[in-house]
Amino acid sequence: MGNAQSPSADPRFVTASRAFTNQELEDLRSLFVSLAAQSQSHGKFVSPSVFQAYFGIDGMLGDRMFDLVTQNRNDGMLTFEDLVISKGTYEKGTRDEIEEFIRDLCDVAGDGVLGRSDLEAVLKSIHKAIFSPKIDENGLNSHENVLEVFLNASTYSKKGEGTAENGMSSADFRNWCSLLPSVRKFLGSLLMPPDSGRPGFQVPHLQHPENLTSDLLILRKEYAWHIGGALSQHEVEEWKLLYHSSINGLSFNTFLGNISNGDGPTVLIIRDAEGFVYGGYASHPWDRRSDFYGDMKSFLFQLYPQASIFRPTGANNNLQWCAVNFSSESIPNGIGFGGRANHFGLFLSASFDQGHTFSCTTFNSPCLSKTNRIRPEVIECWGVLLKGVQNERPDLVKGTVLERFKEDRNMLKMVGLASSSD
Repeated sequence: MGNAQSPSADPRFVTASRAFTNQELEDLRSLFVSLAAQSQSHGKFVSPSVFQAYFGIDGMLGDRMFDLVTQNRNDGMLTFEDLVISKGTYEKGTRDEIEEFIRDLCDVAGDGVLGRSDLEAVLKSIHKAIFSPKIDENGLNSHENVLEVFLNASTYSKKGEGTAENGMSSADFRNWCSLLPSVRKFLGSLLMPPDSGRPGFQVPHLQHPENLTSDLLILRKEYAWHIGGALSQHEVEEWKLLYHSSINGLSFNTFLGNISNGDGPTVLIIRDAEGFVYGGYASHPWDRRSDFYGDMKSFLFQLYPQASIFRPTGANNNLQWCAVNFSSESIPNGIGFGGRANHFGLFLSASFDQGHTFSCTTFNSPCLSKTNRIRPEVIECWGVLLKGVQNERPDLVKGTVLERFKEDRNMLKMVGLASSSD
């Protein structure tokens, strides 16, 4: 099979080979033989077009990946040695080696400056690979504007040399990947077999009533993919719409009633009067408490005008808040995430017509909107359907009252503590 089978004097190949088991090396050899045959190279190399078609990446990102795995030889030939060396670094290397490879991958221009134009090209390739966007009658990609929210999360503190465009420092790039874990997952799994359920490629199936038009929904597929980047694979299979304020009204009781029959996690999304879109992932069901609860799987996120995810820092355990019909000012009625009572990372009052968002150490998150005080215009809540778990949840219903809190409410009335928060 030509140079694919001959002994190698390249020490990089020898070192990389040690990172794989014998079976893994045989699997890589079988893959190479198959792709080389498709390339009509007499088994000697894999062509760029066959490589990109198999791994499902094209455009500038696909070109850049091929350049990196062929050691920038610019000869258009991927050898077996190249495949082993690149996968050995990209998938089996140290954390620093992997991060350096991914950062070099994003420098699609190959000029050593990782700028906004590079990231834009990367995101276009990602979007095409995952969503196969359709072109409208004017020849425009109707979803292309969503890429701006991912670009808006980037910073460029490295002054460019000989160019007007500033670049990303290593810290800038790490921060961007931290805010966008879906992007990081995608970029870190490109050389995995396409049929292996590659991380970063999965988009939750969004289940909602057929009579609810897409223009009423805040959660579009790109946003769901973004949020799913912080979740495990079984948590991004299917999400079901449990509550939508345009149908159910801005009602706390209806909200709680609609989500009360499910024990799984939920995704809360808000669009406010300023046009900002943000929310939180609640890993625990919304249960009436007088204090914070939850675990470190919860997080806050932004969707517009910037996409970001803010995970727990471990600074405190003030994760979820759900207070119903308390009369004490120290126990504000409503739902929230992070921070402290009356100064949450995100909070919706029980009236559902106001709330607030402050920077908080719980998630190291900033104010999620334009101002601290928020006026919700649309509120959505999606239930995360976990595989193998019974998730019999009702469709969107009209005006139901929270059944699970009836006993608590009656008891509060008896002692004169019930408020008019609903």
